Parts: sequence; structure tokens; C-alpha cells
Amino acid sequence: MIRFVLGGGATVFTGLISSYCGAYIGGAFLALPAIFCASATLIEKHEIRRKRQAGFEGVRRGQQAAALDAAGAALGAIGMLAFAIVFSLTVDRSVPAAFIAASLAWLSCSVAAWYARRKMRSVRRTRTQGNDPVRRKPDRIVH
Repeated sequence: MIRFVLGGGATVFTGLISSYCGAYIGGAFLALPAIFCASATLIEKHEIRRKRQAGFEGVRRGQQAAALDAAGAALGAIGMLAFAIVFSLTVDRSVPAAFIAASLAWLSCSVAAWYARRKMRSVRRTRTQGNDPVRRKPDRIVH
């Protein structure tokens, strides 16, 4: 039921954007209700079910799995935006060249966003584990 309501609400929102800004802009938002809302709730549901079969509650794990999927969707959206910008700027010259250039822009932006997120995550992880050199207590001196 939640997937239906979220997907329907996002579709209505996309329709409003399309009627206000035109089909060109509205089309960019069309993939959101079809994929993301359903996948996030399904991933959470499957992870909870899997953990419960193993004897655990699984709610936190389901939320983490859905959050990871959302982060991946955001990184993918960055790449998709780069693709759309490059394609729209170069399509007048040559469609095949625009497609190749836009694909390279998508690849480079997606990989760069993934790498930046990975680096930020590893820095955050080391700080929360107490390995931050600024906050580290001085080593004990034994005489």
C-alpha cells in the first residue's frame, strides 16, 4: 500500500511539474516514481524479512539497506544530470558524437561522485572509531 501511495504521489507531482514547466522538464522527473519509491520500500521489506528468518528483528538493517539504495540513486542522478547537460549542448552538431560525449560525462561524473562519497565515508568512519589524530590521547609514557 505504501509503495502505491508513494508512487502515485510522485507521479502526480511529476504531472504538475510537466504541466507547469513543459514536457521537456517533466520528462526528467518521470523515472522517479516508477523506480525509486518502489525499490526503496521493497529493499527495506526484503531485508527485514531476511533478518527475521535468521532470528533478528531486522528493522535497522532494512532502513540501512534502503538508505544505501537512496545514496546510490543520488549518485546516479548526478551522472544522469551530467549526461543530460552534455547531450543537450552537443546534440545539434552530431547525435552519435553527442551520445558518446554524454556517456563519457555520465561515466566520469558517476565514478567521481562514488569516489568522493567513499572517501568522505572512510574519513567519517575513522573519526567515529577514535582514530582522529586531533582527539587522540597521548600515549602513556612508561618509566
